[in-house]
Amino acid sequence: MGEDSKSTRAAAHRRRGRGSGGRRRKAPARHKGRRIAGWTAAGLVLAGVGGAGFLYFKFNGNLNSVDINAALGKNRPQNIDNGSQDILVLGSDSRAGANSKYGRDEGSSRSDTAMIVHIYAGHKKASIVSIPRDMMVPRPACKTPDGKTAPARRSEQFNEAYSIGGAACAVATVEKMTNIRMDHYMEVDFAGFQKLIDKLGGVQVTTTKPIHDKFSHLDLDAGTHKLNGEQSLGLVRTRHGVGDGSDLGRIKLQQAFIKALLDQVKHIGLFTSPTKLYGIADTATKTITTDKELGSLDKLASFANGLKGIGSGDMHMVTLPVGDDPLDANRVIPLPEQSTLLWDALRNDKPIPDAAVKDGAGTKTGADDVVK
Repeated sequence: MGEDSKSTRAAAHRRRGRGSGGRRRKAPARHKGRRIAGWTAAGLVLAGVGGAGFLYFKFNGNLNSVDINAALGKNRPQNIDNGSQDILVLGSDSRAGANSKYGRDEGSSRSDTAMIVHIYAGHKKASIVSIPRDMMVPRPACKTPDGKTAPARRSEQFNEAYSIGGAACAVATVEKMTNIRMDHYMEVDFAGFQKLIDKLGGVQVTTTKPIHDKFSHLDLDAGTHKLNGEQSLGLVRTRHGVGDGSDLGRIKLQQAFIKALLDQVKHIGLFTSPTKLYGIADTATKTITTDKELGSLDKLASFANGLKGIGSGDMHMVTLPVGDDPLDANRVIPLPEQSTLLWDALRNDKPIPDAAVKDGAGTKTGADDVVK
């Protein structure tokens, strides 16, 4: 084939691939649109994954955890695998930093509020047992923050355990008292609690009597109120403004508030408001301290998801039955017979019998039904 024929075909080929002016023809608009849509979708997916990753690491980095298992070793109650879970929940009253306005910083924290939450097998119901913070109990030997060992005590105020040895000592004391292994541990402090309530938009409660307590900064008339974070904190801390002024009376208010809080969480529609959900997640993960087994976002979220079916009506809330301490009229001790019935019921994943909570001090404190 001659050179002239090859040149002619090459020129024709070049003309088919070029438009006027010798420029490459533009791709058809529909093809370009498809490419743009494809790259846009890919970009959105990548942005979504990146955003989720950023939030995961942010929230995960907020969490504080304590390795309870490593601290306590093997000298613990048997881990009974019956589908139930027991969680020690503490409210810390450290007066350092943002908590300083609630009192003088004495260099240590105390467990201002203590509850054992028992989740029954199937995760449809729960029992919550409030522990009076001034109750006298045996305390095992505990490691102190400076690495020393605080010797065991036959009788010591319950909240001293946390002051002496932190979360691990509090768990060890509860396990010695109940012979029930705590599956998890959670702690929240004053400042964190207040911020979390504000992020939730407050909590609605109805008071049947006025509550005026200058010590907890609470001033409420009888009626329905939407409490902000500081007012909510005042309510769960007040003891001088209601009833007989005892810690047992304060526990009654705490239990009523928890039910109101659960109802509030249920009705605010967190998952329909990404902004509110973000703010609550950010605050909550900064607010709580957990055991190591719950110390990551995915584990904590999985745990919370397993409890979402439990509402305020599914919770049985009681106070550990106590009586006067014969050695100190200003302190109380657990009532042996009732306490045994209560702990045996939880250990065997059974409902708490009525006989386990009757005749205890504090059943009539003057604080009953003050908050609904």
